[in-house]
Amino acid sequence: MKTTTHSDTILIIDFGSQVTQLIARRIREAGVFCEIVPFQLAEDAFARIKPKAVILSGGPASTNDIGSPRAPQIIFESGIPVLGICYGQMALCVQMGGVAEASSHREFGRAFVEVQKDCPLFDGMWTTGQRHQVWMSHGDRVISLPKGFEVYAKSEGSPFAIFGDAARKMYGLMFHPEVVHTPDGARLLQNFVHKVAGIKGDWSMHAYREHAVEAIRSQVGSGKVICALSGGVDSSVAALLIHEAVGDQLTCILVDHGLMRKNEASDVVAMFNEHYNLPLIRVDAADRFIDALEGEVDPEKKRKTIGRLFIEVFEEEAEKLGGADFLAQGTLYPDVIESVSFTGGPSVTIKSHHNVGGLPERMNMKLVEPLRELFKDEVRVLGKELGLPDSFIGRHPFPGPGLAIRCPGGLSREKLEILREADAIYLDEIRKAGLYDAIWQAFAVLLPVQTVGVMGDGRTYEFVCALRAVTSIDGMTADFYPYDMEFLGRAATRIINEVKGINRVVYDVTSKPPGTIEWE
Repeated sequence: MKTTTHSDTILIIDFGSQVTQLIARRIREAGVFCEIVPFQLAEDAFARIKPKAVILSGGPASTNDIGSPRAPQIIFESGIPVLGICYGQMALCVQMGGVAEASSHREFGRAFVEVQKDCPLFDGMWTTGQRHQVWMSHGDRVISLPKGFEVYAKSEGSPFAIFGDAARKMYGLMFHPEVVHTPDGARLLQNFVHKVAGIKGDWSMHAYREHAVEAIRSQVGSGKVICALSGGVDSSVAALLIHEAVGDQLTCILVDHGLMRKNEASDVVAMFNEHYNLPLIRVDAADRFIDALEGEVDPEKKRKTIGRLFIEVFEEEAEKLGGADFLAQGTLYPDVIESVSFTGGPSVTIKSHHNVGGLPERMNMKLVEPLRELFKDEVRVLGKELGLPDSFIGRHPFPGPGLAIRCPGGLSREKLEILREADAIYLDEIRKAGLYDAIWQAFAVLLPVQTVGVMGDGRTYEFVCALRAVTSIDGMTADFYPYDMEFLGRAATRIINEVKGINRVVYDVTSKPPGTIEWE
């Protein structure tokens, strides 16, 4: 992952924890920029970033395993502050000369630590003798501390739940401070950042904007840029930021691929024409995309086909414009995290439709991704900084594959139209109920299931429609929105009555933990 360089950056080394990105969120909330890198790339990243502090994440391995992950030794020799979390605590201990082993008293879930001694991590919050709730998730434990380290807190199963060397500014936590189940966890991380590492916490979106504009100008120079614009907050913010940097060197292209929501393409063009004087080309490519996708069942092949066709369209439009040197897109940090495998795990193909790894070699264009260091909520803050109206900033996310992945099973024009109408009614009811802004993302799904039903005096054999609505902040985790039954009844009744082809509606109440894909 290639990113720009910020002063006062914290490097987070990922050992494979499902909640590593939450560490980054807490650090950003403390007003400090940070970057996550897999442990395999940590040494190069350390040299490139020159961080002011390092955080070692949790992970599924045991330090007793042969070949288990380690942090680059240069980090411990550099003299900068280090914080180890869960597995990161074990790695810190072992690499500094201590001993860890498999524990007969594993701790998973809520636990309590008892403070043994004051330290900078506890400043303004914990004192000696107090007990505090934390969230544990470990099967190993430290049994012997490295030379110079001492115990600051213990738990029932971890005599060294918090240890550290104040002189060398190195600390280890057996629990996860980044999760909400550790109530004081965010403050512990803030104390590490501000009290231990001495970082002021003056990173702001205004500063990011200025930094990004200069980075874009440096990358683009006098080249021409085409921007993949969908009308969502990500691509809209990316377009405005690039336009601020290079002006008329930018041309936005909206590909109407026939997989968008009802009237979506026309609405996006109208919004941009009303608010901004950006060059915008609308390409009607619906037949091209749907013909290529018709009958396709495999969700991964759908995504790959859509990604390939997008590239082909952009190539053709660039040629019409006399060539382009760069393709811009609204890639976010979650896209980057979920599109690569940090530890060889299942995250390899979570978001395969994003070109985060680069463009095909045949293209004479390079990617411009000015938002790839930001989480979704940070992009919305940047949008406000750029003056985007609330109608842009608050739009629900709508991924590039669009309705194709919300129509599991074989794709057809008829099924797309059925889904488009049901989705439009669903969103209309959400807006009428005043719930749109309370929900992070809502959409309808046409299931590859048909059921027998009775409508009036006749039998029907039609599709089942699933409704989904989730709340989220960063786009990495989500929980279902708790509708009342009156709303669901009203929305379902309208869909069944008004959309020919659907005779049953269900509500999806699953959540999205880190690393979990959406409907496919």
